Amino acid sequence: MGRAKRIWLPDSFYHIVCRGNQRAPLFKDDGDFLTFLYILKKVNETIPFELASYCLMTNHYHLQLRSREYSISKVMSLINKRYANYYNTKNHLSGHVFEKRYFDQVIKSERGMLEVSRYIHLNPLEANIVNRLEDYRWSSYPFYHHSNLLPYEYVKMEIILSAFCGSEEERRKAYIEFMLEEREEVHS
Repeated sequence: MGRAKRIWLPDSFYHIVCRGNQRAPLFKDDGDFLTFLYILKKVNETIPFELASYCLMTNHYHLQLRSREYSISKVMSLINKRYANYYNTKNHLSGHVFEKRYFDQVIKSERGMLEVSRYIHLNPLEANIVNRLEDYRWSSYPFYHHSNLLPYEYVKMEIILSAFCGSEEERRKAYIEFMLEEREEVHS
């Protein structure tokens, strides 16, 4: 019996999580992180998507992603295939790089968007990798925190910041305050 086909809602964002096979590291050094971000850029050039937030951890990654033109399955297939090819070639390996299918969940509300973004961005802090979220290089959070950093063109901060009022600086500040609030259970 085959796997159930994934549902694609073109106007919806998804919370996507991919783990390394048997929870093994996906990213062993800065070059791996940079290559993954480069792959996101190259895939986005041919199959456009928007990221509201992302976080790359050692053995997994999170994306808050929407693709209006192509199914999420198509986008994720290209991203993961290209990274697996890179990873296996670099490490002289063959076989699976990712553990089972990626997790995906439709985000159904503005509040869900904010909660998922916060959940994604808090990963390095909760894993005790950094003391300050803005110091973690492999997340979109520094773009939200530092107005002098320009995000990658596929990172659409306005999607999250539009939940807040005021100038861009005031909305960034409101998001940073939101990040520090008590989290709610995420029911997208």
